[in-house]
Amino acid sequence: MHSEKVRLKAMIKIIKPYMMPIAITVGAIFYKFFDHLSFLTPYLIFVMLFLTYCNLKMDDVRLSKLHAWMISIQVLGSLAVYFLLSPFNVILAQGAMICVLAPTGTAAPVITGMLKGNVASVTAYSLLSNMTIALVAPIIFAFVGSYQTMPFLDSLWAISQKVMFLLLSPFLTALFLRRFAPKINAAIGKRSGLSFYLWSVALCVVSGRTVSFILLQTNSNHLIEVLVAIAAFIVCAAQFLVGRKIGRLYNETIAGGQGLGQKNTILAIWMAQTYLNPIASLGPGAYVLWQNIVNSYQVWLKRKSL
Repeated sequence: MHSEKVRLKAMIKIIKPYMMPIAITVGAIFYKFFDHLSFLTPYLIFVMLFLTYCNLKMDDVRLSKLHAWMISIQVLGSLAVYFLLSPFNVILAQGAMICVLAPTGTAAPVITGMLKGNVASVTAYSLLSNMTIALVAPIIFAFVGSYQTMPFLDSLWAISQKVMFLLLSPFLTALFLRRFAPKINAAIGKRSGLSFYLWSVALCVVSGRTVSFILLQTNSNHLIEVLVAIAAFIVCAAQFLVGRKIGRLYNETIAGGQGLGQKNTILAIWMAQTYLNPIASLGPGAYVLWQNIVNSYQVWLKRKSL
């Protein structure tokens, strides 16, 4: 029994670095099956965030001027990108915008630690980023998303119910457990590693949903789809570079780059598929690949320098 567990752990350790392409491939091949599971995406996101917040040390959450600069770039930058590109093509603008607006990914502190950066700073910004987007995203989507046909207040309320609940309730639930059931909170926090497996399932689901939508299009525009993927690359590179430059001013180069550049792409894809033109979800879909290439290169450079 013990040897089987050891072999299983060894197998997982080998597969883990390749889980992203495996999940995307599986989701694309079995897209019909995973498309039927798309209703699970918000629940998977909720659980992933909940596990992360249960493991969060509130003493590490200290906001700084760097965080203020970064959240301003995240919100105002997403609007700037949209208004810059919308005269050319609205879908392209939405795809690029959501790649900027998306909050920091839950794995950002892990990569920051591997790069010997300030993990506490990224952890604090991840929380700030998620809470801010919970409040701001419904307003932005009500103006530029698929709910524009509704009166503004009606669309704002319809979007807020889902987005704010999805992003705020995991944090509030974790706080409640931390206050009134600390042992349960600690036990759940120790299992935060489950987020990786939930992320893999979620990636299969959103990949299947994306492929299904592309194949069902009656008037597909492959040029726009390619341009959205290219825009995602430009946005990805720009956010890592800008984050690092701003972070350098506060002696937090790595934290700045990871906080601004590494995104919760599963959430971004879900928001795009739900509130924007579904083709725009190709932006964060491609961003998954670009940010993992950037992170892999950074980790390789770091290990090479040791």
